[in-house]
Amino acid sequence: MSKNIRVRFAPSPTGPLHIGGVRTALYNYLFAKKHGGTFILRIEDTDQKRYVANAEKYIIKALNWSGIPYDEGIGKEAGYGPYRQSERKMIYQKYAQQLVDTGWGYYAFDTAAALDIQRKNSEANKETFIYNWHNREEMNNSLTLSKEEVDRRIATGDPYVIRFKTPKDELLVLQDLIRGEVKINTNILDDKVLYKSDGMPTYHLANIVDDHLMEISHVIRGEEWLPSMALHILLYRAFDWKAPEFAHLPLLMKPVGKGKLSKRDGDKLGFPVFPLEYTDEKTGDVSRGYREDGYFPEAFINMLAFLGWNPGTEQELFKLEELVDAFSLERVSKSGAKFDLDKTKWYQHQYMQMADDEKLAKDFQTLFKDELKEVGLHQQAHSYVIQVVSSIKERATFVADLWDLGHYFFKAPDTFDPKATKKAWKEGTDILMQNVIEILEGINDFTSKNIEENIKAWIQKNELGFGKVLMSFRLSLVGSMQGIHVFDIAAMIGKEETITRLRTAINQLS
Repeated sequence: MSKNIRVRFAPSPTGPLHIGGVRTALYNYLFAKKHGGTFILRIEDTDQKRYVANAEKYIIKALNWSGIPYDEGIGKEAGYGPYRQSERKMIYQKYAQQLVDTGWGYYAFDTAAALDIQRKNSEANKETFIYNWHNREEMNNSLTLSKEEVDRRIATGDPYVIRFKTPKDELLVLQDLIRGEVKINTNILDDKVLYKSDGMPTYHLANIVDDHLMEISHVIRGEEWLPSMALHILLYRAFDWKAPEFAHLPLLMKPVGKGKLSKRDGDKLGFPVFPLEYTDEKTGDVSRGYREDGYFPEAFINMLAFLGWNPGTEQELFKLEELVDAFSLERVSKSGAKFDLDKTKWYQHQYMQMADDEKLAKDFQTLFKDELKEVGLHQQAHSYVIQVVSSIKERATFVADLWDLGHYFFKAPDTFDPKATKKAWKEGTDILMQNVIEILEGINDFTSKNIEENIKAWIQKNELGFGKVLMSFRLSLVGSMQGIHVFDIAAMIGKEETITRLRTAINQLS
């Protein structure tokens, strides 16, 4: 690919960034990095009525947490700014005027009331109202009014819009990098509003002008924008500009049933649909985030990459650099991708196993600082925490799971599980555990291997059942039947603590 690759992610700051938006950003990022290009963030805030003050910061934080920061955009100027459309307001008027001057656009003075009457008349005739070639020369616009009348109305401040004059009787044959050939008859297109008399462009004009001025080479966006592709291609033609290549990504679908994945689905089924936790400034409602739910950004991104794309191999775990190398638009699916919560947790579990033990230990100590403080674990015990985390993470999906899986490494059981006790502690068990204490007291090199060899040798010599002894041993150390290899537990908590716990169990359960 020889041309300079420049792609953009252009969200509207109307609320928290949906994971579908993060996936769009991710695919743009991967495509740019694959081809040595530039990934741009542009904020499309022309819809001031829906603008949310904290949404822009949220978008930037979400991209940074996900590990896909933009190369160019707000705070990373590169000669193509400003990168907020509201700050580019003065740019669009001349391009709207150019369309009028070249016959591709026209002024329309139709009031909302007049358009509503037209709409109701169409509904009465069981038709859909469309403002285009079949009625535009009957409407209140510069195609039907004299130039003098148009100039007078504009000069006196009459409200107006500039509409695009869609050509009639033309079959557009468009190319999409994911969907292939797309054919659209221009007769079904309406004459979209591009510019309003308040000086603000609509999305369509601002989008095209910005993409051109920012030299965007590829527009990679969601499937919901596919119906706009025809208008956008026509606008490029009207301006006599070279159009970028287009690729429309499949929708993210509900886990159950049909339709797009929504916040409601997440609330109902218990999973986040936003990368970070979000607080609604108006209502105070808090929406869950993947970060706060304990997901690693690497797992989150790996999961998202596979919602609509596959590498064509059996490999499922990809570091970001590997995703860059493997990614291609040719392997993006046309059909919607169903969100799968179980698969999402599977990715998290896999990354939990690959996580650095020292980092996990630090995260564990941060998350459970109160619990560790309560049991008197001080900072100098960091190496011990690393050892514990390493031994139990195989069974964990989140860092938050680690305390339940390994609390017995830090505190002796103060109660004993009734079901486990009934099964493991019989008449005479106290004598067996006293014998185990005597064996342990005789072991100088208190390693898991030595403990196991000595206790098993005694069991075999006395023709005892392994389960009869080892279940009671585990119950004494843990308080239940949970936990890793019981001899590893004993070695890690140490000789003195192991014997103390055995004596406590004998006293409480006999």
